[in-house]
Amino acid sequence: MRYNFLLFSLLLIICCSPTVNAQNLKQLKEELEQAIQHNSTPVVLEKRFLIGKIYAESGLYANALEYFNSVLKDYQNNSKDSLFVKTNIEVGELYNNTKRYANAIPFIEQAISVSKQLDYKQGLVKAYSTLGSSYEKQGNYMKALEFENKSLSALSEKGHREIRAKVYENIGSIYEDLMQYDEAFEYFEKSYQLVKGTSSKAEANVLNNIGDVYRKKGNLTIAITITRQALEVATKVNDNHLLESATKDLAKAYALQGDYEKAYNYRLEAENFKELSLKAENQNQVNVLLTDLKINQKESQIKLLKEQNKLNSTRLILSVVILGIFFISVFLWFLYAGKRRRINTKLQELEQEKLKAELELKAKEKKNLHRNLEVKNAALSRYSLHLVQKNKLLTELSAKLKHLTQRQSVNYEKHLKDLCSEIDFTLQQDSEWNDFNVFFEEIHPNFTKNLSEAAIETLTPTELKLGILLRLNLSSKEIASILRVTPDSVRVARHRFRKKLPLDTKEDLVAFLLAL
Repeated sequence: MRYNFLLFSLLLIICCSPTVNAQNLKQLKEELEQAIQHNSTPVVLEKRFLIGKIYAESGLYANALEYFNSVLKDYQNNSKDSLFVKTNIEVGELYNNTKRYANAIPFIEQAISVSKQLDYKQGLVKAYSTLGSSYEKQGNYMKALEFENKSLSALSEKGHREIRAKVYENIGSIYEDLMQYDEAFEYFEKSYQLVKGTSSKAEANVLNNIGDVYRKKGNLTIAITITRQALEVATKVNDNHLLESATKDLAKAYALQGDYEKAYNYRLEAENFKELSLKAENQNQVNVLLTDLKINQKESQIKLLKEQNKLNSTRLILSVVILGIFFISVFLWFLYAGKRRRINTKLQELEQEKLKAELELKAKEKKNLHRNLEVKNAALSRYSLHLVQKNKLLTELSAKLKHLTQRQSVNYEKHLKDLCSEIDFTLQQDSEWNDFNVFFEEIHPNFTKNLSEAAIETLTPTELKLGILLRLNLSSKEIASILRVTPDSVRVARHRFRKKLPLDTKEDLVAFLLAL
């Protein structure tokens, strides 16, 4: 592939180098400690806000929320300023990212209120746009348009090109969700004119959106050309998410053209970029957490050294006193010896407490691992049920839409056919089964290998799939929906599959699979 070398190079850099976020976190925490020592409240609030942003960018939302809340808490008795507005917006975006939209809205509304009081235009624009994004994610497109337009109105006529471009893009996305492609194209084009030639992430993203609109309108040749431009800009800015999005859209466009080889190749590239992006995000989180751990260890060492210095000072004073009055200090010597024993006992107790803390930490880690396994098992069951529901829904929807195209509807016939094509294409993809299989192997490693070895005859790939689904204790009807066959076909396949396994006539098939 054209991007294999680039993928390998980026992966090598990610695995072998500390992230910028981790380096910044260390520096900011040192600056925060200095600000606390100097009792500089404005600097303390600023550093806590920046630390919270690093945690949020790294996907460590709980840590980010802790720092943002500490900033807002200090504002309870102080006058509000632009940092208060920014912090409320960040909390709102954090709740939006975790799909807790009801929690996000009060913070964003607080940011809007204070921005109006301060006449803080930039904060008002950002708050309106964030609130619009929240309503868009909830599917309330009219509300989303209302607040995005308010954001646009709050912008001054001059300047703020990047912000204006982002708002135009948000409005275009809302119209695209509403399948009003002409209006969506109009706003995407306005956004593009503001970022054209910047070789930025914003340019790559809006080009990808324009190509997506052309594809949905059926103009595949133009869609491919523009999406290729998006891919070139995404390669320049070296953004894995944008590279994944562009290659995935190219795969869809070529599939609609009937060029399935190119569609397959671009789909593989999209999966590679997705995997690389996940690895980069995971590595970034690890680096940030390791930095946190090192900072905490350093603070503990400093405290221990201070205690040791205090202890050494005490010993020195006692030694001088004992040497000075040795001829009358036998009694004092016993006192000193007793104190020494108490100190040693205290050190031993501290050491025992340290060992106890380490054992408790290991026990918690073991408990967390067990909890994660239970969560993954539950998620795998939900994922399999999602496959059943999704395939059933898409099949029924495709049939209904094809039926509608046979009616005498001049205005909607072409749109319905396009939707049918996209749904049929979605049903033809195997990527979800691949994701499902990887997820299954993480939770039940070596199951497929053990099943193949236990069989008395060679199992086909379809029979291995059947074994995995039976291992999840799914019904024949659910398995039929996932494999897109009839329940009768599943029962026949199950009978043939049983014959290839060393089972007695009365032995339960599912129990046998659970024991592997």
